[in-house]
Amino acid sequence: MNADLEHTHALALQENGLATIATVRADGTVHASVVNAGLIDDPVTGKPSIGFVARGDAHKLTLLRRAGHATITFRRGWDWASVTGATHVIGLDDPDPAFDPAGLPELLRTVFKAATGTHDDWAEYDRVMAAERRAAVFISADRIIRNR
Repeated sequence: MNADLEHTHALALQENGLATIATVRADGTVHASVVNAGLIDDPVTGKPSIGFVARGDAHKLTLLRRAGHATITFRRGWDWASVTGATHVIGLDDPDPAFDPAGLPELLRTVFKAATGTHDDWAEYDRVMAAERRAAVFISADRIIRNR
């Protein structure tokens, strides 16, 4: 792992995975929201990425599908790091021919854990994720900008 990714990972852990995700709307304006995210390799490409789980009906997911890229920023005090890159979405509504759909529940758990998430009942977690048509979103670490 390079120094920029190590720094980004440390910031993510310090803030319980809280980060601001930004992408572009059709009119060119920026859409931003807060997610829980963490460092994880994309399961298809193997590229270092930032991953998070999004509701299937989330507006940000619609925008990420269309834009195909995003920036995510982690911060702790005045220390911050932003990762910009292509997005890759895997979910019930976003099948990837290179990913076995039977592995989706485990993938969503793995991404959730990478974003510092824990759960007492994984069967219930899986049920809710399926009911909400949740998807795993990966932002490849194509460019990292940081202030330290």
